[in-house]
Amino acid sequence: MADNEMAQAGGAPHVVVVGGGVAGLAAAFFLRDKPVRVTVLEGASRLGGQLAVSELAGVVVDEGAESMYARRPKTARLLKAAGLEDRVVAAGTKSMAIWTRDQIRPQPDRQFMGVPSDMDELAKSGILSDSGVARAREDLTLPRAERGGDVSVAAYVGGRLGREVVDRLVDPFLSDAYFGRADELSFEATLTPLAAASRRHTSLAEAAGAMIPAPLPPGQEPTTGISTLTLGLGSLPQVLVDGLLAASPDSVVRTGTTVRELARREHGWRVTVGIAAEPEHIDADAVIVAVPAARAGRLLAGAPGSARATAALAEIPYAGSVVITLAYPREALAGMRALGHSGYRVPAVDGRALKVVTFSTMKWPHLAGEVDIVRCQAGGSGGEDLLERDDADLVALAASEAAEATGVTGGPLASRVSRWNDAVPQYTVGHLDRVARIRAAVETQPGLAVCGAAYDGVGVGQCVASALKAVEQVLGELRKNASAPSA
Repeated sequence: MADNEMAQAGGAPHVVVVGGGVAGLAAAFFLRDKPVRVTVLEGASRLGGQLAVSELAGVVVDEGAESMYARRPKTARLLKAAGLEDRVVAAGTKSMAIWTRDQIRPQPDRQFMGVPSDMDELAKSGILSDSGVARAREDLTLPRAERGGDVSVAAYVGGRLGREVVDRLVDPFLSDAYFGRADELSFEATLTPLAAASRRHTSLAEAAGAMIPAPLPPGQEPTTGISTLTLGLGSLPQVLVDGLLAASPDSVVRTGTTVRELARREHGWRVTVGIAAEPEHIDADAVIVAVPAARAGRLLAGAPGSARATAALAEIPYAGSVVITLAYPREALAGMRALGHSGYRVPAVDGRALKVVTFSTMKWPHLAGEVDIVRCQAGGSGGEDLLERDDADLVALAASEAAEATGVTGGPLASRVSRWNDAVPQYTVGHLDRVARIRAAVETQPGLAVCGAAYDGVGVGQCVASALKAVEQVLGELRKNASAPSA
């Protein structure tokens, strides 16, 4: 049934989106030109979830997530539909170094998700000890390692290449991408492309090499695909809201509205918001749940037959982080600018507080001006206690470690501390099985879908793809209901 026929069958169906993060807002935006009425319900006082942007020392800089892969088809579709194509800017460099053993060292050129493919390059980098490099070389002659099921990143990568590769290359990558640790995270769910390639190669280094693009012809500049928006990635939520309301004036976006209960009705769903003493009931033909796993589990508890989904959602832990953003005089980072890196990662085994440091005004050339912006990320799985420290302590700690690594002298001109409690779901061992159980249970509920970072990836683009999948699921159900003969 076509969308116009769906509307004619009984008026515009009502779709409620629970959650105003990037996944929920993307889902609402994708519904803007469909014959439905949309209500977005967000419990916090603002929209955007982990996306936020503000000014520091006259520069508009992201407080949360700062980049996306704009070439992902579904991300590109969203950006085009939102009229943002001319605001997309590519990273000037994606070269991340490693600060380890008291020196900033370049990562091996031929590595994929932290896994090296060229052992001579690995040795030249100085990141590993001689014995660590020797152990990594054993991967090239070890017999194939079969996996009967999901295993941790540390178990598989360490078994092939040794613990030093895990500790000084792969674990820092995971800390950057997932706020997590290699001993806990799933190989299949976090290093997914590499896990697939490893089934086609005996050597893990060879599998990593197969994932690295071929060298470009002389004179051709590489394009990283890593991008942001001119006004920061944190500007995306408001653009999506504006696009929804402009195209669908009957739609509504509400903040400060906590959804307490979700219940199945004969035709559709009843969404309960507000305090228990004064509940407000909202009837919906379909519901998209776009909130973190624990909250999603509590809401799905009201849906018949969702016990397995609720239990699986409860098994997904979250980790938080703190971003300390520092502004320095432009000449302060001259030494780092000469190295050409966009920043550096810090292995947890080195005992530092900071896990990732980004030279924002070098990574994003459009930000360059009178000051240099240094973004420092701390916390993550096992380090959430840092979020409890006061702002002044965190700024002093970040400035001290950044100075030790980069040689920058003098204190920052300005600073900002952004705390992200329980920000990123941890894809621990067995995550893909949990997601399969959640989806299998949800798919039995007519007009119900879930989306967000808890399922298929924590990046902005993966959240957008998750949102589109949820939209297609509920639209298919609404079309089916509209074509059913009336009683």
